[in-house]
Amino acid sequence: MPATSRPTIDSAPYRYPHGGLVAARTALVLIDLQRDFLDADGYLAAMGYDLAGVRAAVPNAARLLAEARRAGLTVVHTRQGHRPDLADLPPHRAALVASGLLAVGKPGPLGRFLVRGEPGFAIVDAVAPVDGEPVIDKTANSAFSGTDLETVLRVRGIQCLIVAGITTDVCVHSTLRDATDRGYECLLASDACGSGDPEAHRAALYMMQVEAGIHGATATTAAIGSALQSLA
Repeated sequence: MPATSRPTIDSAPYRYPHGGLVAARTALVLIDLQRDFLDADGYLAAMGYDLAGVRAAVPNAARLLAEARRAGLTVVHTRQGHRPDLADLPPHRAALVASGLLAVGKPGPLGRFLVRGEPGFAIVDAVAPVDGEPVIDKTANSAFSGTDLETVLRVRGIQCLIVAGITTDVCVHSTLRDATDRGYECLLASDACGSGDPEAHRAALYMMQVEAGIHGATATTAAIGSALQSLA
């Protein structure tokens, strides 16, 4: 397909991506859509955050996932969680747990919070991975830190990332910024991500829009889906 005929996404502050969409070069990365962040019995609720903002992202993330699969994009899921023995929990974070500021590893209705293998660690059914979709387990905010995510993407020839998930201001933004520093062109799905703090969510989107595209662009699920439909 000639470059001039490739579709682009109606996004801000520029149309995404440079050179147009190519399914084989594009991946959808869904960040931490887990029960610990979305369930009333999970970690985020236990920390006192409002779940309305994160839950609002799930239906759009599910629509985005369906469109990405239909268009033949690579789909990658991430999960946030520590080893059961917490050997990968840095000392300063362990101190925050001991002080009560964090609840990592503490028992809850869905098992120990943010611990691998516990019920709360699972991705919610609405956006659950299917066979062939890589799942990246991480302990850091960026999904690239200490994982094989970049290898997974490079092996598949991925150059462009569409990013969505939980939480906009922490793991989503950290992953997106890390990705741009590694040379990926990024698009944030503005209504398929969410935070436990609405002001933090708005601030994260604002930074994307005013910083001249240095972190990439933003677009709605509807705009992304419309462009992806032209690839299917």
